[in-house]
Amino acid sequence: MILSWYKGLAEYHDMSLGNLIEGIMLHAFDGKAPFSEKNLKKIKDLKSIYELDLTWQDSHKLVES
Repeated sequence: MILSWYKGLAEYHDMSLGNLIEGIMLHAFDGKAPFSEKNLKKIKDLKSIYELDLTWQDSHKLVES
């Protein structure tokens, strides 16, 4: 589910999935927010489309299946 959401976000930005993840990580390593308010709106829309209700608080609870 999360991978589909990432792919949708990468497509929205017209970039590869790898470039999207790399950009997010580089921002995180520098303590910077990777997305503008406009992008956060699109992220919210994509979360609704993909029925993704996870938040940052769920990140340490995820397990591989």
